[in-house]
Amino acid sequence: MTTEKDRKRPSIECTENGPYLVKELENLTNSRGDEIPTKTVTALCRCGSSDNKPFCDGTHAKFGFFSETLSDGESNHRENYVGKEIVIHDNRGICSHAGVCTSRLPSVWRTGVEPWIDADGDDPAKITNIIEKCPSGALSYSVAGFEHRGQDREPAIQVSKDGPYHVTGRVELLNATWGEEASKEHYTLCRCGWSKNKPFCDGSHWYVKFRDDEKNTIPKADTSQDGEKELIWHKVAGLEDLPEGRVKVVTAGSQTIALTHVNGEYGALDNRCAHQGGPLGEGSIENDCLRCPWHGWDFDPLTGVSKTDPQASVTTYPIEIRDDGVYVGVKEVPLHVTTVSDLMVETLINWGVSHVFGMVGHSNLGLADALRIQEEKGNLTYLGIRHEGAASFACSGFAKVSGKPAACLSIAGPGATNLLTGLWDAKMDRVPVIALTGQVNTQVLGPGAFQEVDLASAFQAVSAWSQTVLQGSNHGELMSLALKHALVKRDVAHLIFPDEVQVLPVPPDAEAGRPQGRIAPVDITPPEESIQQAASLITDAKRPVLIAGYGARQGMDGVIHLAEKLNAPILTTFKAKGLISDDHPLAAGVLGRSGTPVASWCMNEADLLLVFGASFSDHTGIEEKKTIIQVDFDRMALGKFHPVAVPVWGEIAISAQMLCDRLTDQTAPIDQRTDIAERWSLWRKEKARREEDDRGQGINSARLFAALTRQAPDNAVIAVDVGNNTYSFGRYFECKNQTVLMSGYLGSIGFAFPAAMGAWAAAPDRPILSVSGDGGFGQYLAEFTTAVKYGMNITHVLLNNNEIGKISKEQVAGHWKVWQTSLHNPDFSEFAKNCGGLGIQVSDASALDDALREAIDHEGPSLVEVLTDSQLI
Repeated sequence: MTTEKDRKRPSIECTENGPYLVKELENLTNSRGDEIPTKTVTALCRCGSSDNKPFCDGTHAKFGFFSETLSDGESNHRENYVGKEIVIHDNRGICSHAGVCTSRLPSVWRTGVEPWIDADGDDPAKITNIIEKCPSGALSYSVAGFEHRGQDREPAIQVSKDGPYHVTGRVELLNATWGEEASKEHYTLCRCGWSKNKPFCDGSHWYVKFRDDEKNTIPKADTSQDGEKELIWHKVAGLEDLPEGRVKVVTAGSQTIALTHVNGEYGALDNRCAHQGGPLGEGSIENDCLRCPWHGWDFDPLTGVSKTDPQASVTTYPIEIRDDGVYVGVKEVPLHVTTVSDLMVETLINWGVSHVFGMVGHSNLGLADALRIQEEKGNLTYLGIRHEGAASFACSGFAKVSGKPAACLSIAGPGATNLLTGLWDAKMDRVPVIALTGQVNTQVLGPGAFQEVDLASAFQAVSAWSQTVLQGSNHGELMSLALKHALVKRDVAHLIFPDEVQVLPVPPDAEAGRPQGRIAPVDITPPEESIQQAASLITDAKRPVLIAGYGARQGMDGVIHLAEKLNAPILTTFKAKGLISDDHPLAAGVLGRSGTPVASWCMNEADLLLVFGASFSDHTGIEEKKTIIQVDFDRMALGKFHPVAVPVWGEIAISAQMLCDRLTDQTAPIDQRTDIAERWSLWRKEKARREEDDRGQGINSARLFAALTRQAPDNAVIAVDVGNNTYSFGRYFECKNQTVLMSGYLGSIGFAFPAAMGAWAAAPDRPILSVSGDGGFGQYLAEFTTAVKYGMNITHVLLNNNEIGKISKEQVAGHWKVWQTSLHNPDFSEFAKNCGGLGIQVSDASALDDALREAIDHEGPSLVEVLTDSQLI
């Protein structure tokens, strides 16, 4: 037995630009008291334009729905008229009768004078009787301090003829702003869209002609299995739109329909062939039959009966030919039911993921729709790309700027495998990324379905955590674990979404996951013993040198503070370029193959190396024979390739501060500032000489990056590619406060521009630049259209020498013939213009500064194509 306590409380939700969603209400009547059937959720028209009032039929789009409060404040104000025995309360802003009551009881309501109401003007019993009949809830009365406002009535809605909805019985109203002391037990809702106090009625309907009568408040009869749903009519074509003997695809609401015109009659069939789902609307009419374009099955174009297999007929829809066109009736679209995808995307957002890069396709449509819903709510930003590899590179760039994960979306098969290169970049550079891949239906996994790839195996090596989403999974927890693995391990997490699982409804009590209580602080304090050993070596050193790797990016303030205490130079790995400004008196530039002679000289002269967050790659060339103190948050990174004097396990900032605190008066290294300044002076003179080199075959790299040093904004993010262009950037470009992104350990060509898209999403208020050669840009040049589509403010500097120059150089160095490294290029500047961006080509070095300045100042994507000499790098 269901008790009153067990029943769910009825409610009404005011949707944005949509109908009233009435939930759990059984008592809906017309003005005569006839019962109108309801469902668990009933959508009631809120604009007066539905052809099936009181039910919504989707024509509400032309009206504005939310509050337009009366300018004089009447809508939110209640007057109290006090008599000897009774107090009358009047909120005229929600009155639905526009003064009708003044004619019914003139001795109480006095028109044209103040006050409007005379609480002693008639017998109190008569007054209360009239007030209790007030349908709007605008009137109530108090006797002996108790206000009577219909508290004891049953939950009900009465649809008045040519008037509003009268709600009684404490039906909870959601998303509404209540006026002063307005009744929540008895109120009236606008039904015509004209009230200036929406959602409440203010009587404006007095001037509106409702197009329905009492009989239209009863839903049309329907004997189908969906008979409880309202039939909604949609105009799908004009009378001249479909010639005789033809078929076309039309849409009615959310339904896709094959509209036919045969022998003077129209038919409306489900567009999906009963055989294998072929699009009937793309078929043809042959011998008065509708033939499916896929496998040639024939159907009656009016009845949908299959001529090939009578047991496999297709659904038909009611059709009406009206004066203004062809109309098709479809059932009311059910309210969206929360799916597995909805719950998991909500979890994604709860964990702070704000951006998704990807491509929508046939095996991720359920997941894509969940992303759409959240984007429409303003909870995330979706950026559609042209190649899935660009999506994963963009996620990597996003994480390298922000430290936070973004997500990349793909279909099954080739879409998913296209993600792998960018995901490997993120994995090897230790940044968090979430990969979301569609998959074919689980029932066809194994035999070899179209686009079926064993994604669990394909992603096993690249991901720290990879799982398939199943029907019985704890879906919120599954997404939470993916996010936790990505954040804690600074790695890739991967989820596989089989097609049919994406749209499964979740249990009513299922909840989205959240990060609270799941992530511990990351501060790691190093053991005291390690700090003491390191401090002892520092005390004895005369020429200590600090080397900052990419892992030190969150702790550079501490590293710089320690260097200033020691008057010691700071060198960076190439990946860490920009972590200290090159104009700092202790900055010595980049160490290694892409570095400066300033840095290499400092390391050669050093008697102690303090290495923070570097991996000791052969590209950097940290001299292992030196005495080394290595600090890293990852114990596996300590002494990974060879022993070091003191491995220190701890966070960079904490460890640097602890070392700084251990410095004593006995710590007296040589002040190396003068040496650093002299070395910079020598190197800058050499760079100036190289700027003058000219073989007549293009602009040299020293000249280009000198101009870029002058023009790049101090706070820019600069994504660089791989190749000679990147080596030259490392040598010649002098950083200020810019952030530099690169494909560090993977070293993937094509990284720069997609990573710049991710950087733009992560830091939209900062200038975004990218630098590449013609080989790298050619791999993802279609993404320039993506940048134009979303108005990405990215300046790309393209070094065009019609050659994969780095490989040519390696062939020469290895005593091979230079072979197959030449490129056939378009005019990239014209390409940028054709895409809708700014394109500038530079062949004269004297034009570099002006071109770069114009491109950087341009609002939106811009490209500066510099014709360069492949030998002058």
